[in-house]
Amino acid sequence: MVRRASLVVALLTLGTLTMAAQEPVYFVTYSHAMEEPGNLEISFKGVQGSPRYGNPFVSETMELEYGAKAWWTTEVYLGGQHTWNDSTVFNGFRWENRFRPLFTEHFINPVLYVEYENLNEADRSLLEVVGHDSISDMRVSNAVARSDTERALELKLILSSNTHGWNIAENFIVEKNFAEPEPWEFGYALGVSRPLSLAGSAHPCFFCRANLAAGAELYGGLGDLNGFGLRQTSHYFGPAVSFDIPSGPTVSFSPNFGLNQNSAHVLYRFTVSYEVQQIFGHLWGKR
Repeated sequence: MVRRASLVVALLTLGTLTMAAQEPVYFVTYSHAMEEPGNLEISFKGVQGSPRYGNPFVSETMELEYGAKAWWTTEVYLGGQHTWNDSTVFNGFRWENRFRPLFTEHFINPVLYVEYENLNEADRSLLEVVGHDSISDMRVSNAVARSDTERALELKLILSSNTHGWNIAENFIVEKNFAEPEPWEFGYALGVSRPLSLAGSAHPCFFCRANLAAGAELYGGLGDLNGFGLRQTSHYFGPAVSFDIPSGPTVSFSPNFGLNQNSAHVLYRFTVSYEVQQIFGHLWGKR
């Protein structure tokens, strides 16, 4: 179901004007970049992993990001996953909102993040790592994991800076599952990113350095209210690259390496995203 819906949206998007998204090359970390008002970005995010003593899996998430205002970006996520020797399941949805309180560029640019999650425990999207999330969660069968649904509130404080072409971003994450009597959980994400060239080419080209960006991310859990810290938490680090295809999508890839025994050995992340300018103008026609 998720794959069919993703294909339909992709085909509809290709029939309209598309532009590559100009954002730092992050998969987990958020910067202060907001969607342009009236624009819609459609992304297909994947994660592939092979946990020790568990079955390999691939997670697919479709993301619809809309610029409601210059200071407000809202997104909806639909996710599913397939586990080899197990099954394919739909995991649920997320509704995310980001608010930028300062309109002008500053040395440090704060963004406030609020998200509601309605996901079953078979979710493998790993869009964040909080609390005591670990590799053991990936070994539970889909039949068992999907029977528990998490209804959670996730909050983030995003701090982001641009300097000399570099973006540096720090995220502090707080999450509470209201479906179960669990404590507030904490996590973090750090990222740095930069285009390979800040100057555009004087002539049209495909593999221009300005169309390529590179970066790196570090993220993981910080325990919960009953035990804040690094004990029994998982952490990942990975380089990332992205390619803005001229008049087409942005393609990104990142191998994320687990840094301790609670983490998967490696996660392969990939994203394909399209940005549609003034989506309602294309749907209803200009008058």
